[in-house]
Formats: sequence, C-alpha cells, structure tokens
Amino acid sequence: MRAQSDERYEMYPLELTRRQLGDEDQGEARWVEGMPPVIDPIVIVEPDAAWPQEYERERVEIVAALGDVIVRIEHVGSTSVPGLPAKPIIDIDVQVLDSADEDAYVPALTERYRHVLREPWWNGHRMLVRRDGGVNLHVFQAGSPEPLRHLLFRDWLRSHPDDRDLYAAAKRHLAVATAEDPDSYNLDKNAVIDDIYSRIFTTPPRQHPAWPAGGFPQG
Repeated sequence: MRAQSDERYEMYPLELTRRQLGDEDQGEARWVEGMPPVIDPIVIVEPDAAWPQEYERERVEIVAALGDVIVRIEHVGSTSVPGLPAKPIIDIDVQVLDSADEDAYVPALTERYRHVLREPWWNGHRMLVRRDGGVNLHVFQAGSPEPLRHLLFRDWLRSHPDDRDLYAAAKRHLAVATAEDPDSYNLDKNAVIDDIYSRIFTTPPRQHPAWPAGGFPQG
C-alpha cells in the first residue's frame, strides 16, 4: 500500500487505509480449542455460479438463529465476486453490537457451527466454522473498520475486472508456491491485496456502493 501521507488517502480515516497489525497475545486465548488447526495445502477452484445461492441459504439460517442480534450480514471474500476463483468456502461477515458478548450469538449457532477463534484486538473478531467446513462465519463489532474494508474490496473487484484478474492470478500462483507451507498463503497475499487497496482508496468514498450513507466515524 502507498504511504499513508499520500494526500489522496486523506478522504479516508487511517482506521480504513491502514492494515491493522494486532498483538494476538492480547486478551483471551486466540484458539478456542487451544491449538491452531492443521492447514492443508490451499486448493483454488474455478468460479461457481452457485456460490451466491449457497450464501443466501446460509444467510437465512443465520438470521433465523440470531434475529435482531445481527446489525449487518454480508457475503464477502472471493466466493462473493463473480468470475473469481476461490477456495470453495463461503465467507460471511456478521456485525453485532458487542462481539465480546459471545453468549448473545455463539449458543444459538452451536448446533450448526463450531466456535474456533477469538481475536479481540482485531475489530473484536470471532470466527465460527460450519461443522461440515463449508462456511467461515466472521463476527465483528458493528461499525468497525474491517467489515467495511471487506465490502470495499468485494465491490471493487466486482466492478474492476483487471484487478479481479490480477488477484486471481496471484491466488493461483500462491496456492502452488505455498504448498509446502500453506500457513503463509494469506500472509503472502498481502502484497497484491494492498496494491488493489491503493486504487480503492484513491477513489472518492461516495463512489463506492458500500460506503455508509452517514460516512465512516473518525477514530
């Protein structure tokens, strides 16, 4: 990502333009079950037109379970971008008023999901995984920066095929390059992701479909 002093970034608060690097040792234990899961080599598959329908079916289940606890729910990640190859896992962001209040949402999802991860330092993030492994559910504090970053990135790739294809090529390359060390896949994607954000953040905020009507609160 370009230097944060670039005047074109001044349209956006730093909370959005800066990748948040937290201390995973802060707060509660990171992995709910004590040990991180074993990561298999990354498999990237061709785009599947059924992914949006899979998201919609899951959204209905989540809304039925959580009701008014949900402030916002969105399909994010590569499966939310038509034409983009991806790991065949649906990523869903759910914003709630207080992600630290796990009793407000975890028990209602337990039959369908396993609670696997706490990252309170990162926008209050918690992650639950559907028991068949087909969905990652990310719970964030409502109004925090990261869910909006996800939506800006998603919508940009939906409307900018050159950057979508750039990201696709990087994903395919890194899936092969990290086969012996799949833990490094997400970290190694940061260079291309930040390059794409450098264009997202030089576009006036209100030109983005996901931009909040009332603006984003300055931190």
